[in-house]
Amino acid sequence: MTSAEIQAQKVELRRSLLRARQGMHPDQWREKSDRLCHHVQQWQPFQEARTVLAFFSTRQEPDLMPLFHLPKRWAFPRCEDQAMIWHEWSPRSRYPLQTGSFGISEPHPLSPTITPQQVDVILVPAIACDVRGYRLGYGGGYYDRMLSNPLWSGIPTIGIVFELARLPQLPHAPWDRRLGNICTEVGVFPSRPTTPSLKMT
Repeated sequence: MTSAEIQAQKVELRRSLLRARQGMHPDQWREKSDRLCHHVQQWQPFQEARTVLAFFSTRQEPDLMPLFHLPKRWAFPRCEDQAMIWHEWSPRSRYPLQTGSFGISEPHPLSPTITPQQVDVILVPAIACDVRGYRLGYGGGYYDRMLSNPLWSGIPTIGIVFELARLPQLPHAPWDRRLGNICTEVGVFPSRPTTPSLKMT
């Protein structure tokens, strides 16, 4: 499969999955988000973690806000050029959140920064994940670039999606990074070993 064919498949998948997610009734979205948060809390690496990277929900992504009141150090991304800078934030933070260039809430630039050496777990947003841990994002490549860096690549990762977006297989390119686990409202699923699949030629 060529690069153009893979990109075309990703575009169509993004469109259909975003439409399905954003068509979810608010009550159903809330219930599924709460169940997903419960499963995250039961996941042992999260229970043992002191510092967790997370994200603020947008476009009806699962809402992780109930987790942010737990006694952990939380960090969230601020996009700067082609990289993400991670800043500490909690509901009690002295610095207010700001709206970033993608319309997503971001920590204030003066909030304390977090280094990879401090991080125990990364909660990763996605439009979809497949059972092998491949992720369909929004196309910016921010997480793939970060997880390609040896400083970040050894930290446990868990993709956060609703069950409707946990798929048997996603098209992927050589630069797409696999996640170690996937969490939905059904439970936590370790990624399966890779098998011959839709790779770029």
